[in-house]
Amino acid sequence: MTDIKLLPELLINQIAAGEVVERPAAALKEILENSIDANSTKISVQLIQGGIKLIRVTDNGIGIQKDDLALALSRHTTSKINTLEDLENIESLGFRGEALASIAAVSRMSLASLHADDQHAWQVMVADGRISQPEPTALTTGTTININDLYYNIPARRKFLKTEATEFSHCEEVFKRIAISRPDIEFSLQHNGKTRHHLDQGDLEQRISAILGGEFNQSAVFVDEQAVDVRLYGMAALPAYSQSTRKAQYFFVNGRFVRDKLIAHALRQAYCDVLHLDRHPAFVLFLKMNPKGVDVNVHPTKTEVRFRDSRTLHQFIYHTINKRLASPGRDAENKELPQSEPERKKTYPSYPQQNMLPLNAAAQPSSFYQTLFKTNTQAQPIPAADFFPDAQTKPQPRSITSKEQKLPPLGFALGQLCGIYILAQNEQGLIIVDMHAAHERIVYEKLKTALNSQAIATQSLLIPMTFQAENLDIITVEENSNILSKLGFEIAALSPTALIIRAVPVILQHADTVKLACDVLKEVREFGASQILTEKRNELLSTMACHSAVRANNLLDITEMNALLREMETTERADQCNHGRPTWYEISLVELDKMFMRGK
Repeated sequence: MTDIKLLPELLINQIAAGEVVERPAAALKEILENSIDANSTKISVQLIQGGIKLIRVTDNGIGIQKDDLALALSRHTTSKINTLEDLENIESLGFRGEALASIAAVSRMSLASLHADDQHAWQVMVADGRISQPEPTALTTGTTININDLYYNIPARRKFLKTEATEFSHCEEVFKRIAISRPDIEFSLQHNGKTRHHLDQGDLEQRISAILGGEFNQSAVFVDEQAVDVRLYGMAALPAYSQSTRKAQYFFVNGRFVRDKLIAHALRQAYCDVLHLDRHPAFVLFLKMNPKGVDVNVHPTKTEVRFRDSRTLHQFIYHTINKRLASPGRDAENKELPQSEPERKKTYPSYPQQNMLPLNAAAQPSSFYQTLFKTNTQAQPIPAADFFPDAQTKPQPRSITSKEQKLPPLGFALGQLCGIYILAQNEQGLIIVDMHAAHERIVYEKLKTALNSQAIATQSLLIPMTFQAENLDIITVEENSNILSKLGFEIAALSPTALIIRAVPVILQHADTVKLACDVLKEVREFGASQILTEKRNELLSTMACHSAVRANNLLDITEMNALLREMETTERADQCNHGRPTWYEISLVELDKMFMRGK
């Protein structure tokens, strides 16, 4: 019979280190969080060999008293909590009291600190579980921790560490996460004696730009939404800035970087309607909530959390991001990153409304889109007075860009390029629109709105369409007539080998009726009745919209082009097509001048 023994303290700490200190980056994270909890305003990090040889963190925080230095290196000792109630109201980053003891068990560590109540700084050394007596040392402020030779006493674990470059990249990523979360703190990072980052104190927008680059800031919308006791703020990049990996995704809960499946799913759902294929969104978002609503004591690394009301939070995050991505108004000059005070409310600049435009598309004949769907439309010139009521003759470019004539955001159409693109002029310069992608999004959003209100209008065909169908299609129609009716279709079996189409949605009446019906039946058959109007609904509507969108080589006249531009301005998510591709680009006059070297 094997005797049960109490493990030595050093071995206990080394076992715990396996979870807490997976690699140098994990040790760096714990030390940085301690520095933040110490109210530091300046933190510097020095690494050698990717943190394997040395991790040195120096801060100007409140420091540790002489008599507490050794205690700080002991297991389950912390100044953050005392009771279970404290554990349920965690506001600090650290609280478990495991990190320093675990790191000290697998490295050679020194801890030096100057507390305001001490006349000078003190230092302790620890190796192989033995902590030295405090000794005086030279230190002007705060705390300095040196972690040398990580895993020197566990060779089997050390050999699993990656190359110096790999370990440094993980340390750098931890540094970025911490630095983004606290723009009010000055940070610096050195590796092998070379400065990699120096971040001055500033606001959140400046810190995000310093970490992710100015391109992210220029491609993102600001987020600030407040619920009863929850606030979500930060920046979410537009789909055009999507990445091939999840690297540019930063989400913080009460200042703590987390990776959570619930949050990830909510954000993925918010982007799914505008993101292309396997691309990943980029964002820096902060969730502030009552500490009682989130459990951070899930794993020693503290990057996993659990929420008390996960469903409500999921909906809050989803609707907040979805609304910002859907909002067509993104005037860069009026963007302002929300402040950190939870009490602050924000209103966003609204997009110019229809009644502010010289051309009122709503007042145009209803034949616009009947013509738009035809394949042989001949472009006809439209008198200038139709667009500029005050003009007697064709306006010159100077008149178009005049401040007296306020142009709509996407401007007025100039013409069509290769039967694919609409060229328009706004106050900034040239607008290029992919007419099929833009119209596809417009039709898609209209179908979603109609289906949500269960009001998809149908159009009976003057001459019903019949076509040969496979047995599976016949069965699909017979088993799903109710679903097809909700989608605006009236399809019935004419014989064991033929189907008849008697009605289609009004908005799709000019599509290829038979091909449209075949594709709809295919998706209904593939997804099944239980999913086609729930999680697979948007995929089906996207297919339907694609059929009816204006095709390449459809010649549009100026009136039709302008009608399409006005529809884009009032359609949610009009910046991307249903597959996440951009629908338009703007080239400013400044950029055009550079192309032609004007002024040089």
